[in-house]
Amino acid sequence: MPALTMSPITERFVLHWGEMGARWGVNRTVSQIHALLFVNGAPLTAEDISETLGVARSNVSNSLRELQNWNLVRVTHILSDRRDFFETSTDPWTLMRTIVRERKLREFDPTVQMLSSTLHDPEFAKEPPERQQRVRDTHALMQSLGIWVDDMLRLEPSVLTKLLKLGSKVQKFLLSATGKK
Repeated sequence: MPALTMSPITERFVLHWGEMGARWGVNRTVSQIHALLFVNGAPLTAEDISETLGVARSNVSNSLRELQNWNLVRVTHILSDRRDFFETSTDPWTLMRTIVRERKLREFDPTVQMLSSTLHDPEFAKEPPERQQRVRDTHALMQSLGIWVDDMLRLEPSVLTKLLKLGSKVQKFLLSATGKK
């Protein structure tokens, strides 16, 4: 099967997604593969991906494994074809939820756990009071943010869209409710 032909728009999307992934701490090739699967909207084989992006097959395999570990790519099969095909969700909300959930699980939650164990460590009481307060305040803020993220992840996309459209109106409402301007 020949490599997919990417239009200039598709190529720009894939390249940009790779650049953004690198800025977010994700390997550029991993991000480009995800972008290609997303924008293509149909399953591709590792060979198709390798040829289309001009990336070594071993790099594609490793990148696909990483994407599977993040629950962003899944293996699928096509009748009468023994090869593995790879696909991702074509719904941006599903992808965003998956990314937020996975990053929270891998990066945010361990920090909250470390802060919690620090607060419960008998040695913590020996720290200067202002340092103790900063750790307590950081823990409280991160716990609140974690609960808020979990709440947001449970909302339907239609509700999230309405919430996003409210934007600064929520701030104005809350300020008026508290008597502040």
